[in-house]
Amino acid sequence: MARDEILKERWERVVTILSERFADGDPLELDAVIYLVGVQELGQLHRKFKKDEKVNLMHIAICRLLEPYGYYSFDYFDEEGWPHYKVQEQLPSLRAGEQSVLMKEAIVQYFLEKEFID
Repeated sequence: MARDEILKERWERVVTILSERFADGDPLELDAVIYLVGVQELGQLHRKFKKDEKVNLMHIAICRLLEPYGYYSFDYFDEEGWPHYKVQEQLPSLRAGEQSVLMKEAIVQYFLEKEFID
């Protein structure tokens, strides 16, 4: 099976499982999946987040997801338990479609590592 087909199949599996768990089966968009990764990484699963905190959760997720690619590295946890990352390498200029593929690939890899999918 081609690499793109494997990614597509695994991405659909992630979306299906998360959508059933968090959105009553309505398919989650990429941003929603990124948000859920941020909540998971923060580890404060059962609380409500303010608008600015939601943006920060997405930032945490993007940093964590792109860490294996060498773009970010974990730095420290602050006094409230929020992780902070350092930029290691600037992201290359990517078109919207390329950004989407990179993030989907990183999300699939994240959930493979967490043994959420196989």
